[in-house]
Amino acid sequence: MTVSSTGNDITIDNIIEKYSSMVYKLAYARTRNREDADDIFQEVFLRYIRKQPKFEKEEHEKAWFIRVTINCFNSFWKNSFRTHTVPLDMDFPINKTEDQIIRGYTLEEYLAKLPPVYRIAIHLFYYEDMSTAQISELLNRKESTIRMQLTRARRLLREYMKEEENYV
Repeated sequence: MTVSSTGNDITIDNIIEKYSSMVYKLAYARTRNREDADDIFQEVFLRYIRKQPKFEKEEHEKAWFIRVTINCFNSFWKNSFRTHTVPLDMDFPINKTEDQIIRGYTLEEYLAKLPPVYRIAIHLFYYEDMSTAQISELLNRKESTIRMQLTRARRLLREYMKEEENYV
């Protein structure tokens, strides 16, 4: 299947290859569960196939995928079945590299402790390399709000690390 995404003919496979990592990481950052992240991942690309949106620039295309991933998470989280269930476990990566380990925890485990609103700001800023202006536009929030969320997230991360240091 071929669609015209940014003016060029691009196959769905190319779009999936281009954005799959970003969409999955964002979905996983929100859900902290592989199965739920898989569901959101699938829904994002199904929406892309159904709508086949046209984009003026590549940055608009990337923003569309981020926004749809966030919207899919929000819809998924509001689902009445989800609100009445509790996950059996937190699905963290099994293989911890030395770079990821900080005082016995991985960076991902520290990030998992953050409230979702802070996790999304951290993810977009550090992992997607977006500026606070881009994040504020994407999330439809004030830039000062995004900066405050990043500041609070960093402060919480420091507190989590200090708590762990006191227990070691």
